Amino acid sequence: MGIPGTSNQNNGQQWLGITEPISLAGPTEEDVTKTHELEKYLQGVGLYESQQEAVGREEVLGRLDQIVKIWVKTISRAKGFNEQLVHEANAKIFTFGSYRLGVHGPGADIDTLCVGPRHATREEDFFGELQKMLSEMDEVTELHPVPDAHVPVMKFKFNGVSVDLLYARLALWVIPEDLDVSQESILQNVDEQTVLSLNGCRVTDQVLRLVPNIQSFRTTLRFMRFWAKRRGVYSNVAGFLGGINLALLVGRICQLYPNALPNMLVSRFFRVYTQWRWPNPVMLCAIEEGSLGLSVWDPRRNPKDRYHLMPIITPAYPCMNSTYNVTTSTLRIMSEEFKRGSEICEAMEASKDDWDTLFEPYPFFEAYKNYLQIDITAENPDDLRQWKGWVESRLRQLTLKIERYTYGMLQCHPYPGEFSDKSRSFHHCYFMGLQRKQGVPVNEGEQFDIRLTVDEFKHSVNAYTLWKPGMDIHVSHVKRRNIPTFIFPSGVRPSYSSKVSGENRQSSKSRVSGQSQAEKSQGGKTAALGADDERKRKRLEDNNNSRVSKTFVSSSPPNKEVHEDVAPISASSSFSMKLDDSEVNSMGAQKSGIPCLKSVDKVPSRESETNGSVMANQQVTAPDASNNKEEERLAIEQIMSGPYDAHQVLAEEPEELEEDLGYKNQVKDNGGSVKSNNSDSSNSNIPMVEELVIPKETVCSTHSFSNGGLEELEPAELTAPLLCGIPAPVPQRKPLIRLNFTSLGKAVDKSS
Repeated sequence: MGIPGTSNQNNGQQWLGITEPISLAGPTEEDVTKTHELEKYLQGVGLYESQQEAVGREEVLGRLDQIVKIWVKTISRAKGFNEQLVHEANAKIFTFGSYRLGVHGPGADIDTLCVGPRHATREEDFFGELQKMLSEMDEVTELHPVPDAHVPVMKFKFNGVSVDLLYARLALWVIPEDLDVSQESILQNVDEQTVLSLNGCRVTDQVLRLVPNIQSFRTTLRFMRFWAKRRGVYSNVAGFLGGINLALLVGRICQLYPNALPNMLVSRFFRVYTQWRWPNPVMLCAIEEGSLGLSVWDPRRNPKDRYHLMPIITPAYPCMNSTYNVTTSTLRIMSEEFKRGSEICEAMEASKDDWDTLFEPYPFFEAYKNYLQIDITAENPDDLRQWKGWVESRLRQLTLKIERYTYGMLQCHPYPGEFSDKSRSFHHCYFMGLQRKQGVPVNEGEQFDIRLTVDEFKHSVNAYTLWKPGMDIHVSHVKRRNIPTFIFPSGVRPSYSSKVSGENRQSSKSRVSGQSQAEKSQGGKTAALGADDERKRKRLEDNNNSRVSKTFVSSSPPNKEVHEDVAPISASSSFSMKLDDSEVNSMGAQKSGIPCLKSVDKVPSRESETNGSVMANQQVTAPDASNNKEEERLAIEQIMSGPYDAHQVLAEEPEELEEDLGYKNQVKDNGGSVKSNNSDSSNSNIPMVEELVIPKETVCSTHSFSNGGLEELEPAELTAPLLCGIPAPVPQRKPLIRLNFTSLGKAVDKSS
């Protein structure tokens, strides 16, 4: 049968993947030199662990394997098995994730899987006897079982090494030492949790089989993981890219350029995914139906799959979409980052840029004027760990709800990580940047009102079945100038007026030529700005340069405004956040069209400098698509043609949001207890405070905030009609939430 995903060319040559490679060119001397520089750069930033740490990890894995073997014999004897069966009883440890792929760094955790026999249950034996054994060991610290997770896991540290341990209960009485988890038969007669637990190992092993050069794959993947973390797009739970997502994306590039070195693979990663027309799926091999009847990703059959915006499909049966968390906002952000990376790589090929520019951290807390701050607290570390995991799994819902109720006009940028205020006990907080959708007409006085959206989100969070007293969530609006100082290094707020990143300086220079005409297109609004306002507008424009909404479209020149493709916003639409002209007009307008590798009008100087330089630097050894950008563009278009090409994302409401709407009609009993435990009866009559933006909790927080700039949010009045379920939105209809919040404009004006 051969390796799944292997195809034949007409001349008998084989390739990996579902299409022919774009280029079979080998590396040039320059590619070899630059790849050495790339590897040296990665070593210089500390992405490789020391030999001592590597040995320590191996010892931990060996010790863990011994422990599970002792464990399975112990429970077999306790269940009355005879000595022969006890002697034959076995369990085995497998690894997956970054450690199995060989791209883990210093201090990274090890994703492990314990495979046990049919008589070793998950609830009683794995989360019972094995957990007890681990808790009694001096080497084990911070033991945290999560049996109710979507994929049940036991988290702990073993000799200081972080371990995530899953469990798969197979339909076998004896687990052989040479067990191959990649075989489809291993999934027979097992429960869903076992299928999900096995999926990590099966996917990881299949990825390594489906890439032509494992070493080039590993170096490129290590590079892309570092890039994603630096640019703030590394977090699967937040709707960005996780480790397995990046592995699949990089693996596909390795298939399309099988003889390329990491230097070229990085460049082609950005080039291909800048042009990629989502929601066309990225797949390393064809999706196989299998013989066990398990559901596989197929938008032609499964309505749920049609909601997926950025499908990246796992290669092991049952094939699944690994990026179901992606939202419209996060896809827009990632698309902008792909484009930025492509432009920088082209500039580097012309020796006009370097790796430092590509890895420059995204200035999240300078990029927006308005943010949501979500604070969570608990009474002890264990409660906070549980509460944190639950809230993080629900934060994506807040992004989805805001997108839904504002018809995509208010864009959210979740920060992929959390912060802690050391002055407060058992506290974490999260941030979301907010901005109006760019390139659409702005009606005077138009505002966003997301008070009930936030309230609905809190209802769903507070319905946590394991809620305990002290678990609290607080959602607030905070402006850029009032971001709490504990999130900054050393607790010092940077000076935004003088802190301009190198990326933004370059972007601002490239737009000088089109600036005067852009100002003319804004008419009297720009002319009316004072010197201070003009500087603020330009600074914001620079900060937001890499976040213009251009998903699936090519950029229009910065000296033109194109609004004809955008439906006007109804004047009756009412919002709770008013964005002033300096923020609204800071972006270039968009024009619809298919993205093209040559469309870099956003930075005209960079295009003029690098156009044609790619061929000069890539002295390929054989004629193919890589030495001509147009041919390469057409090749990329062709590989996106296939059975899923007609896959269109539905504009209806995803099932997960429909389920959340049930909280408007009935809140679970424990949700009610949350309210009674955390709120004061007198708080229900607090009047709305005009200068605030979005609602304070329905559950009033008992904490006092030392940050005077943090704006408390008052509860919206929940009338009977609004407590009813909200139907899915229909295009061109007015938003159901239409509460006026007129005074915010005054607050914004004061902040300017």
